[in-house]
Amino acid sequence: MSISKAPPDISPVSADVPPDVPSAVPSAVPTAIAPELRPVVPVSARRRPLPRWLRRTTGPLLLLAAWQLLSATGVLRPEVLASPGTIAGTAADLVSSGQLPSAMAVSLQRVVFGLLLGGAAGITLALLSGLSRLGEDLVDASVQMLRAVPFVGLIPLFIIWLGIGEAPKVTLIALGVAFHLYLNVYAGIRGVDEQLIEAGASLGLSRRALVRHVVLPGALPGAMTGLRYSLATAWLALVFGEQINASDGIGFLMTQARDFLRTDVIVVCLVVYAFLGLTADIVVRALERLLLQWRPNFTGR
Repeated sequence: MSISKAPPDISPVSADVPPDVPSAVPSAVPTAIAPELRPVVPVSARRRPLPRWLRRTTGPLLLLAAWQLLSATGVLRPEVLASPGTIAGTAADLVSSGQLPSAMAVSLQRVVFGLLLGGAAGITLALLSGLSRLGEDLVDASVQMLRAVPFVGLIPLFIIWLGIGEAPKVTLIALGVAFHLYLNVYAGIRGVDEQLIEAGASLGLSRRALVRHVVLPGALPGAMTGLRYSLATAWLALVFGEQINASDGIGFLMTQARDFLRTDVIVVCLVVYAFLGLTADIVVRALERLLLQWRPNFTGR
């Protein structure tokens, strides 16, 4: 009787390899690769190719260079507009003779007086009209009616009423300042969120405390905007006001230069007006950063 041999036991694990050692056969499932992490850089922190102050001055410098080039080639004649070099020399002569500093001091004094007078009137009327319905009924319609009248057209009446001295010049500036401050302060007061008023009243604040701690801070951004517009209008009114029989000031220098066809002096006076206006705007911006620190501002992208 023959004895058949049993088939050898076929095991998936080789006898030479211990069962706890992983198989060297690669897995059919691919291993996931971790994504590369990169730091997120804010848009405001990204490096710009040029500094901002350089980019902002590129345009004016190119314009000045084109102006000088046209004057040097004769395309722009001196009797039409003097060259930048001639204007710089004229400005140096006016400064060394003392004419320009004296004229700037007189014009600046007129603007300051007109700004104080017009600011006091405009803010007072805006508070009366913005904080009270009765004040609005009595004040707002009259102010809106007068605002529609060009204040430059009132110069003949100012001359008749106030003469030809300093009074009509300061009054003209004050009138232009008052309207801008009134409109912006009034809009700022009426633009305060009603929920803030209700929240303050629920906390037990009196009417005076609500005005002081809620309404006036809420109207402050509008007041700053009105102040910037008022300063721009003040310099504009000064140009017209100093044409009224002025014996000093920047407008007086411009009038003399017009009579003698001195375009270089006229441009110097215009540059001084622009410089004073830019300085006033920088002062207002500094006040905004100081008084409005609680309000975040969008600075552009």
